[in-house]
Amino acid sequence: MNYKAIFLLLGLLSFHASAMAPAGRWSPIGNVKDHHVVEVGKFAVSEYDMQSKSELKFVAVVSGESKVVAGINYRLIVAVNDGPGGSKNYEAIVWEKQWLKSMNLTSFKPVV
Repeated sequence: MNYKAIFLLLGLLSFHASAMAPAGRWSPIGNVKDHHVVEVGKFAVSEYDMQSKSELKFVAVVSGESKVVAGINYRLIVAVNDGPGGSKNYEAIVWEKQWLKSMNLTSFKPVV
């Protein structure tokens, strides 16, 4: 068995994985219109509405970052409609644990 080839392959795989999503560092989300990213944004607004008894309406994900932790943290800027005030941006942080199929809203605050 060629151990040098195996170590080279493992090294390349490790480099590729770390270049894609370095653990513990925020990385820009390339496509904020991705179906899953939009679902995370909708979840954040819905969860905030439920917790605060407000009636914000999700409009779009404006921008976002993610980082690998024990799951994935998403830091999204979401546009919402808050009724007569029109559209406003909020920063939402959502922790997703994919293996449990669960999401938790950890922060939701207006962008100033």
